Amino acid sequence: RLAVPGLNADRNQPVGVLIDPETQWAYVAMGPANRIAVINAKTFTVEDYLLVGERVWNLSFSPDYSRLYCTNGVSNDISIIDLTRHKVVKSIKVGHFPWGLVVKP
Repeated sequence: RLAVPGLNADRNQPVGVLIDPETQWAYVAMGPANRIAVINAKTFTVEDYLLVGERVWNLSFSPDYSRLYCTNGVSNDISIIDLTRHKVVKSIKVGHFPWGLVVKP
């Protein structure tokens, strides 16, 4: 069960998931919890919750799987996560209410 510590249960809403086929890390967009759950897909253990923008929606990998991008619908930005460190490295303002995301080389 996914549950961000310290948040009401109604804010823990998984809305999107991606799995890196090489490393077997799973990344789950947690919607109104404003976080991405980092899960070891081999053991099903939640390793971390990364704080991103408001109302995280969808996720996309960079072509080389070194970065994860997520849309944050309420804060009108995209967060960029370094997957070697599992750290948010940048936020980029975009248009109103971003939802979908495709990363293309």
